Amino acid sequence: MTRSIDNAFLREALLDIPRWAHPAPAITVDERKQRLARARQLMVQAGVDSLLIGAGQSLRYFTGISWGMIERLLGMVLTLEGDPVLICPAFEAGSLDAAVEIDVDVRLWQEHESPYDLVAGVLRENGSRKLAIDPALPFTMVDALKHATRSVSFVNAASIVDGCRMLKSSAELALMRQAKQMTLEVQRRAQGILHKGIAASTVRRYIDEAHRAIGSEGSTFCIVLFGPSTAYPHGLPSDDVLAQGDMVLIDTGCAVQGYNSDITRSYVFGEPTRLQRDMWNLEKEAQQAAFDAARPGEPCERADQAARAVVERAGLGPDYQLPGVPHRTGHGIGLSVHEAPYLVRGDRTEMQPGMCFSNEPMIVVPGEFGVRLEDHFFVTATGAEWFTERSASIDKPFS
Repeated sequence: MTRSIDNAFLREALLDIPRWAHPAPAITVDERKQRLARARQLMVQAGVDSLLIGAGQSLRYFTGISWGMIERLLGMVLTLEGDPVLICPAFEAGSLDAAVEIDVDVRLWQEHESPYDLVAGVLRENGSRKLAIDPALPFTMVDALKHATRSVSFVNAASIVDGCRMLKSSAELALMRQAKQMTLEVQRRAQGILHKGIAASTVRRYIDEAHRAIGSEGSTFCIVLFGPSTAYPHGLPSDDVLAQGDMVLIDTGCAVQGYNSDITRSYVFGEPTRLQRDMWNLEKEAQQAAFDAARPGEPCERADQAARAVVERAGLGPDYQLPGVPHRTGHGIGLSVHEAPYLVRGDRTEMQPGMCFSNEPMIVVPGEFGVRLEDHFFVTATGAEWFTERSASIDKPFS
């Protein structure tokens, strides 16, 4: 009976969600060309004359092709001159033509043929001696490529790929802002459906449908935790049922044209205890400290240090000890939910305008609850700027 009541309630709640009224513009062909030019600059700096990018988010970044990685090689070979070369299964040629957004030279291979021989041929044509390999390319593909290109040396292309992707353009920032605003609105509406006895799985189902209703393709992920489960950053394999006084932790996101959101809200269903309120306020203070530390030229680890200093002054930690902060303060975000660079000790990458980060120095009180406030910011010429509005208080998590 409860399930049928919840289903009817959810259907009614979903009808009230308006579709996003002003979608951000798509990435243009000119911008993709600029990305290729930037990649070539970084190739020269790295001392390589060719670059191989496999299917996945980096291929989408350069070409607009949004295909995921499978066992068949679909790859882009970029040399220092000429159009990029796409290595593609022959039976996918029509789909490829419909998906690619830039001028390319397409080389097709039949099922019984080796795509790695095609890559080797492209390298020979261009006199390539040093190939930078997409760090996301599976080992089996890299190994097969080594056997096909014995005279070519391989290096990791992370400095080239990250050097392009971690600095977002104004168009990318607009797409990310839309995704984050959409998820924040879904988070706000999710709080409105909570009632005693509702299951976490019901809330997850609502959030996925709400993300679709508002204009995305649904949740890219969704974590809904109640009570003691919130003390585990990614939860437990159980379907929590909401009770009065439970800490609620919802961490979810969607994507807009491939660009991701990832927002967490923590609050109490009912009246917070003194400990819940104190830990929530400390979490917000730590999050603000990380934000204040984000400035051009500062190492990424500085934001993590600033957040942990707040928590340790309050007597928690140190380091990753609990009660305290069990994981890094944040991660880069863009076409991937988690991408370089990271707000963590040891990441000395200098912050630059256009870098985008999550900010989530979660506080865990073992056996009781956890508090995670996750919002995102981007680095500007003078500091940092939030993508969306933060929670005001444990009593008012949404404006």
